[in-house]
Amino acid sequence: MNNLELIQSKIFNEKDTALKNLLATLHFKGKKVVFTNGVFDLLHLGHIDYLSKAKDLGDFLVVGVNSDASAKRLGKGENRPIKDEHSRSVIMASLRFVDLVIIFNDDTPYEVIKMVQPDILVKGADYKPEDIVGYDVVTSKNGEVVTIDFLPGYSTTALEKKIRE
Repeated sequence: MNNLELIQSKIFNEKDTALKNLLATLHFKGKKVVFTNGVFDLLHLGHIDYLSKAKDLGDFLVVGVNSDASAKRLGKGENRPIKDEHSRSVIMASLRFVDLVIIFNDDTPYEVIKMVQPDILVKGADYKPEDIVGYDVVTSKNGEVVTIDFLPGYSTTALEKKIRE
């Protein structure tokens, strides 16, 4: 298997049977599964910092990536996402600390979180833990919901603006 095939083997859609089997194996082995999600349109240092800190919380980092249609519905701007879901997912999967990428099409990752059953759910510190989508799923099984501070000065919106100017 070459490097690109290895990277692409980490990418799943939410209905993939192999994904469900892999997650069941991880839980059976007692691995601490961490989940986070986002569009991750223009990957920047803030994303790298956030994702590496998320990985530090457990054994296996699962990243939900909004599909193109889902990202457009978030209302981040008419030109977003800038990169297509395949490109965003391959870039995300190429990070050594990202173990698995799931592309999801819903407006929120709620159904994916129910399927993944993470031990730790992570979002940025701009959220209150109890307002994070999936809080109920994770806390009902005694999991943790953790917020991570953003690295100041990094934002995809600001980066897009700078590029357009």
